[in-house]
Amino acid sequence: MYTTELQKTKAVAGTEDPDKLAAFEARVAADEFIEPKDWMPEAYRRTLTRQISQHAHSEIVGMLPEGNWITRAPSLRRKAILLAKVQDEAGHGLYLYSAAETLGTSREEMIEALHSGKAKYSTIFNYPTLTWADIGAIGWLVDGAAIMNQVPLQRTSYGPYARAMVRVCKEESFHQRQGYEIMMHLAAGTPEQKRMAQDALNRWWWPSLMMFGPPDADSPNTAQSMRWRIKRETNDELRQKFVDITVPQAEALGLSVPDPVLAWNEEKGGHDFGEIDWEEFYAVVRGEGPVAKERMKARRDAWEEGAWVREAAAAYAEKHARKAEAA
Repeated sequence: MYTTELQKTKAVAGTEDPDKLAAFEARVAADEFIEPKDWMPEAYRRTLTRQISQHAHSEIVGMLPEGNWITRAPSLRRKAILLAKVQDEAGHGLYLYSAAETLGTSREEMIEALHSGKAKYSTIFNYPTLTWADIGAIGWLVDGAAIMNQVPLQRTSYGPYARAMVRVCKEESFHQRQGYEIMMHLAAGTPEQKRMAQDALNRWWWPSLMMFGPPDADSPNTAQSMRWRIKRETNDELRQKFVDITVPQAEALGLSVPDPVLAWNEEKGGHDFGEIDWEEFYAVVRGEGPVAKERMKARRDAWEEGAWVREAAAAYAEKHARKAEAA
């Protein structure tokens, strides 16, 4: 899951029924789930639509870096595992598009927004996968960061989103272990294999930290999302947890985190770490990532080439609907 805060949501002030708004706020504060047919503020609906659709786009675009390696994986076992993982990501996208549709938007609208560049997806997928070790690093770091984001979302205030995340989290946990296992084998292999694992860690470490979004002080949606229980923890809190969990894992592999500032801070009970290159982050958000154009071209091409499948499925459904009406 990849819910980096990328877009601002405009608030609508003074346009909601105050009694309905008060009742809604009370339900959210009491940790009740909000369901599709329940009344909700328009800003809440828009925030969720943005976040869930962005999450869905990230799952779908996230198939591309790894799908490129299915035929090149080093063994039949690795091919089968990677194929299963990519299929899982497709399923996650479908769950999430379905959850977003309950908010009143259509699948076609969401896809059009992605293809036109209006909608964003996680910046992490605009980096290239250069070696097999990158597949391990993605599973370990990228899916590890995703899990850090996703687990609290099982308690998000919108029911369909929270329920979708239960299965997604279970599958992402498998993905993280799969990636770490790849890194274990490489780190314990030949000197060349260990260098390849270290190189992948060097290239994916900082983009993985960027996945949590900008610092809390610069995050336009965090405060409102926290108040509405859409988010349960802030960007900086989740980033800190990720660093504290992942650094010992790197040490167990015998690999070095590429951060000269990294050090354990006994007083705060966590690691101090270096400053993220936020200029790079925002450049990638703007579509200037190393393979951003390639990723979007691949998605648009796949959509166009798959049109006949969608048309055939629609015709089949219509045919059976007519039969049911005639019966």
